[in-house]
Amino acid sequence: MSVVKLSKIFISRMTKEDVESVVAIEEEAYGKHHWAKSSFYDEMSNTLAKYYTAKTADGELVGYAGTWHILEEGHITTIAVKNDYLRNHIGEALIHQIVEDCYKDGVKYLTLEVRTSNIPAIKLYEKYGFQSLGTRKGYYQDNNEDALIMWTENIFYDKFKTKYIENIEKLKTLIDIK
Repeated sequence: MSVVKLSKIFISRMTKEDVESVVAIEEEAYGKHHWAKSSFYDEMSNTLAKYYTAKTADGELVGYAGTWHILEEGHITTIAVKNDYLRNHIGEALIHQIVEDCYKDGVKYLTLEVRTSNIPAIKLYEKYGFQSLGTRKGYYQDNNEDALIMWTENIFYDKFKTKYIENIEKLKTLIDIK
């Protein structure tokens, strides 16, 4: 695996034209137990869902993420980055977009599930104020692995906002987010 370094990333709403590239990243990230193409098409017509892509300056789709906004809760349903672009802060840029949308929509809490073995993702989520508040036993169908259930505090509280703003300021020194 070669690693490509980026200096600029463009985040935008996922379109139907993006789905083929998203599914390719989904397969790369999650193997044979990934979301079907039809699932992404369905999510784009789901009024509770917001899905985003991350693209390079030349338009290559290198990451994506999705959330559901249900009342005061934002549930991160999926997030993945193309293997060659890992460690370029793309996941952080997508989390930034998700949090900003939550602020706009008045969503107070974020939650997600993550494989207990996915230490890099867990560390990223902890950096952004997520805490493990439980486990879903055998959650992942491919290998029966457990999932950590992670939540944020109220994102409008100073404790979360201070840490979030600090992280975003650091992120902006590493990569230009458009």
